[in-house]
Amino acid sequence: MRTRIGLFAAIFAVAVTSLATPVFGQTTTPSATAATGAPAPWTSWKKVPIPPLPAFHPKQPTRITLKNGMTIFLQEDHELPFINGFIMIRGGSRDEPADKTGLTDLYAEAWRTSGTAAMTGDKMDDILEAKAAKIETNNDIESTSLTWSSFRQDFDQVFGMATSLLLHPEFRVDKLALAKQQEDTGIIRRNDDPEQIAEREAELLAYGKNSPYARVPEFANVHAVTLADLTAWHDRTVTPNNMILGVSGDFNTAEMEAKLRAAFEPLPRGEEFETAKTTFPGPTPGVYLAQKSDVNQSNVWIVGLGTERSNPDYYALSVMNTVFSGGFGSRLFQDVRTRLGLAYAVEGAYGASYDHPGLFYVAAGTKSATTVAATQAMLQQIGELKTVPPTPTELRNAKDQVLNSWIFHFDSPEKILRQQATLAFFGYPSDFIEKYRDGIEKVTAADVTRVANKYVHPSKLAILVVGNEAQFGTPLSTLGPVKTLDISIPMPPGMQQQMGQQ
Repeated sequence: MRTRIGLFAAIFAVAVTSLATPVFGQTTTPSATAATGAPAPWTSWKKVPIPPLPAFHPKQPTRITLKNGMTIFLQEDHELPFINGFIMIRGGSRDEPADKTGLTDLYAEAWRTSGTAAMTGDKMDDILEAKAAKIETNNDIESTSLTWSSFRQDFDQVFGMATSLLLHPEFRVDKLALAKQQEDTGIIRRNDDPEQIAEREAELLAYGKNSPYARVPEFANVHAVTLADLTAWHDRTVTPNNMILGVSGDFNTAEMEAKLRAAFEPLPRGEEFETAKTTFPGPTPGVYLAQKSDVNQSNVWIVGLGTERSNPDYYALSVMNTVFSGGFGSRLFQDVRTRLGLAYAVEGAYGASYDHPGLFYVAAGTKSATTVAATQAMLQQIGELKTVPPTPTELRNAKDQVLNSWIFHFDSPEKILRQQATLAFFGYPSDFIEKYRDGIEKVTAADVTRVANKYVHPSKLAILVVGNEAQFGTPLSTLGPVKTLDISIPMPPGMQQQMGQQ
């Protein structure tokens, strides 16, 4: 297998060899160089020897489990005088009530800006700015989080502020109002960008509009959220057995463990957080149009459900995905963009999430007049993925590409720490990342064809077009019956007038 490091080393060796070759006018034969002990110059870059990948055994962080169920990961890194920390908390946007979609967005924003009873968020900003430090709160589909970063000498103060914010927040009315205003602005402008529309509607088609994995905040949902809702969410999720903490940087592990135990071990165990079970039937096949009359280009998405990383076929699907849509050398790019010239951008992914199906999609940006032609070309490539096995070159390049990019997820102690915390968060074994390389290397051409036929079903995919129907040229109905999507933004009573006055 090839690595960037190995390739750079080989290129460096070529440069050194070239410096050692005779000056212009002299001749040197391979036998002559062999006789002198000097290496023979390579005649082609394709003949540069590439060493195999070395064994991959990243340095594992220290893992600690407190009696109250809290999991801690510590990773020393003395290269720079910084200490970075994070706390992952179970419970995200998929767990919020449907009638208050957007609650965790507001929670994450108002949590940090409100601060605590002893220190407002604004005061916290002033102190952190003077120390070049930061404390942030965020939310995701399956979690919320608190992160902090500081110089080593400021750790105790910054960590104390972060801990106080974690355990003793005081949500403020004005900060919630500001968060709602920001959320309103996002809702108002969500149809400005065709690519944003396409991504949003693709998720709605793949997961279902009522699925917690695709819900979209509306004005009514956002304005229904109260301070009491934020406090209730915090009390429900912020318990030690519901959190994973990680710290990396310039510290002593034993000393850091003592500080963290003092801060968190006295906390009582809380109720286990559970995410409601969800079914994933996949999209209703068909052709869907999101009409946007102010554009002269189309965003085309062909969508379905992907898989989970725990799937034994995850490795073969990763290679299949790279053969099909992984960059400039992929079939999709070479055919739809390079050979046919039907798209200025084309991509795809067989998505794999940790605990629910990812999104399988093929997407392209094309001028309005070639909307149907580009879609047909994409569908053809999806079909050929099932019938045309990868060539030895395609397979080798795809596996090299997967591994050469994958290794950069673990090129620092902090990245390794976060990966281990993520695996623990979703209940994966700690050696999952070490097994990944072996899993990819074992994939064969037959495996790629097998998983393509097992998981890719064109008849179960939905075709989504965001564009100006009047400019399509070839009718979209050529692809099948067309259903027009309603992407309008519902306005609560009285809000239309309010928006007009602002």
